[in-house]
Amino acid sequence: MSANPPATRPDIARPRLPRADRGGQPRIGMVSLGCPKALVDSERILTRLRAEGYAISPDYAGADAVIVNTCGFLDSAKAESLEAIGEALAENGRVIVTGCLGAEPGYITGAHPSVLAVTGPHQYEQVLDAVHAAVPPAPDPFIDLLPPTGVKLTPRHYAYLKISEGCNHKCRFCIIPDMRGLLVSRPAAAVLREAERLVEAGVGELLVISQDTSAYGLDLRHAASPWRGRNRRAHLTDLARGLGELGVWVRLHYVYPYPHVRDLIPLMAEGRVLPYLDIPFQHAHPDVLKRMARPAAAARTLDEIAAWRALCPELAIRSTFIVGFPGETEAEFETLLPGKRPPGSGSGGCEGGPLASFHAGFTANFR
Repeated sequence: MSANPPATRPDIARPRLPRADRGGQPRIGMVSLGCPKALVDSERILTRLRAEGYAISPDYAGADAVIVNTCGFLDSAKAESLEAIGEALAENGRVIVTGCLGAEPGYITGAHPSVLAVTGPHQYEQVLDAVHAAVPPAPDPFIDLLPPTGVKLTPRHYAYLKISEGCNHKCRFCIIPDMRGLLVSRPAAAVLREAERLVEAGVGELLVISQDTSAYGLDLRHAASPWRGRNRRAHLTDLARGLGELGVWVRLHYVYPYPHVRDLIPLMAEGRVLPYLDIPFQHAHPDVLKRMARPAAAARTLDEIAAWRALCPELAIRSTFIVGFPGETEAEFETLLPGKRPPGSGSGGCEGGPLASFHAGFTANFR
């Protein structure tokens, strides 16, 4: 699997930060860790701060305070978050912590008691309150103008589009529902208006993200909202159809193989949505999936993939697999190996790395 060139990787690419600072304007730095959903949280925080008159500092030295948006999903991510907090404290000294690891404030303050504040995931108001206390705002409504898309931390040609927060599943290896709560979807019109603004600003690829993209709108009972003169349901198929009207690449991430996903495949065959699905299968053996409390069965999933490819042969599927889950036998593990999987299930390669202290990540690129 080929790696993205450095210029397109959001973790190391040069962010698009407004540079129109004025004298005396308070400056805030941001360190954003973790997944694309956390990156969107960072963008929303920075957008609010820019609207209130704060400048964004690209380095520690020029910042009056630094926000560290943490990740707490992996043991390695927790360690990286603590290291980033320590670095910000050493280089700047005034640090506000937010994000998923913020759901465990004692864990953070135990290692770094001098942080100014600790808030949990998507607690934007609490982050702003902490910034206001540390560095009072000094807005000038005649000068402090925002770009129409808000502040983005990705390169200009693509942007993440978060359609919901939280997850209703109780997978036994995942801490996300405890940190981010149950599913909360955005109205379809709000998502489509944001996508429209991004495209008008020059974005050429929209990466749709959430914790469970297939469940989008379930909590809203798929209520409709108006966009472009029509009511659009808060349902993944309707949302994808609307995004397909914008004339840019639309890539769907974190999709579960529910039956209604098959309704997306004709949109891919027609070229409205990219023929690409990011689906976290996590394993192929039914007993392991049962112990994981995963919401899908491997045999039915293979049948679904075959049906999808019959409609759209160009469909590419990217997935992640967990090996070493407690109780996994050698025979169960071997169902993931080349030559052991059923025909048509694709090929995979390992990217490694510890996950929640007891298993390793196994990433496959299905073609």
